[in-house]
Amino acid sequence: MAIPNNILQQVKTYNEANMALLLNMNVWLNLANMKFRHFNDQIPSNLGSSVSFDIPTRFITSNTLTPAFQAAVQRIQNLTVDQQRSISYAFNSEQYIFNVRDYMDQFGRSAMAEMSASIEIDLGTVASYNTYRYFGDGLTNISTSLQLDKLIEQFRVFGAAKNDTKCVLNNLSYPNIINSNLSQFAQARNDREAYSWEVGSFNGCDFYRSNLLHRHVAGNVGNDGVTLTVVSTVTNADGGVIQITFSGASASDADAIKHYDKATFNDGVANRNNLRFLTYYGHFPSEAPVQFRVEADAASDVSGNVVVDIFPPLQAASGAFQNINTEIVAGMQVTFLPNHRAGLIMAGRPFYVAMPTLPMTNPFPSHTAIDADTGASIRMYNGWLIDQAAMGTFHDAIWGKTGVDDYMMMVAIPDS
Repeated sequence: MAIPNNILQQVKTYNEANMALLLNMNVWLNLANMKFRHFNDQIPSNLGSSVSFDIPTRFITSNTLTPAFQAAVQRIQNLTVDQQRSISYAFNSEQYIFNVRDYMDQFGRSAMAEMSASIEIDLGTVASYNTYRYFGDGLTNISTSLQLDKLIEQFRVFGAAKNDTKCVLNNLSYPNIINSNLSQFAQARNDREAYSWEVGSFNGCDFYRSNLLHRHVAGNVGNDGVTLTVVSTVTNADGGVIQITFSGASASDADAIKHYDKATFNDGVANRNNLRFLTYYGHFPSEAPVQFRVEADAASDVSGNVVVDIFPPLQAASGAFQNINTEIVAGMQVTFLPNHRAGLIMAGRPFYVAMPTLPMTNPFPSHTAIDADTGASIRMYNGWLIDQAAMGTFHDAIWGKTGVDDYMMMVAIPDS
């Protein structure tokens, strides 16, 4: 019997697959000091988008029992809420009831993941923007425990808080570090690392990984590996060098030096003393190389000279803010970092984040929730757009961040 030529309708359905979101390695918000998270509500009489907090006062000793009074300077740092992000989407009435009503939760989860990643990327800039010391040359990967130990000790030799030492590296460093450790005869440690494939805690420092490290694009001086030579300096009222004129850059290069570039004074320059940081307390010469952060873009002139504003002020003159062992003089040389990813080591919880709760949106229903995966405080609200007959959904957040520079050190990771 012949089968008739039936005419059948193919009905295609759109089904939820329940796939997990491709979440990023969100560590910055989880490591942040949230003491001032809701400062606008928790601190009486604080008005505006900024809050100030104190950082330790500095003094210097005198080799005498005769009182020599010195000024007690209260030092403050500001935390300003200056960042905002939002995601919004809308559906008309027909789309809402026939197509997406049952999928609104999935849209919301994706929006939260995108928002939290955007916040995480911004928070990671603290590793570049709030540091002046750094470990690494931006060209050599961290691949052994020996490098980790050198990183920790370079951080501590300057002086460091004794508690809560944390380090964030790129996730691709860990396989090489752990694989290198497995070749050593340390059975208990190697068993632990092989089972978890994590570095965990090492030399009093807890290690974390991130795939959202800030990428710094350096100036041509750093990327070309050019050595610059000190020509002259400008100092502040205390004698700290805040600006240096260098020679040796390419002529008339608009991109010679970029904001947040970092550099180290070179050792072994003929007839010049090697520069070293003094310990933060005690003011004794340490083994830490003298490094600085650039405070603004700087172009070179037709002679290849470039004027660079630096932080911190580098002061050899005696006083509470003395931080280097000898004066910066003409002929000293520096090397700048090339493009790099910015990891971070810190101690004493010096990385602060404020994320105030946004207000209710009456008459539209709203809710502010803490994202379970990242800790981000994100508001969601929705309502009908009457003139468009559509349902609009909105996700938004505001936040601010800062870091106490002396308590943090960047890890320069190759930008591969």
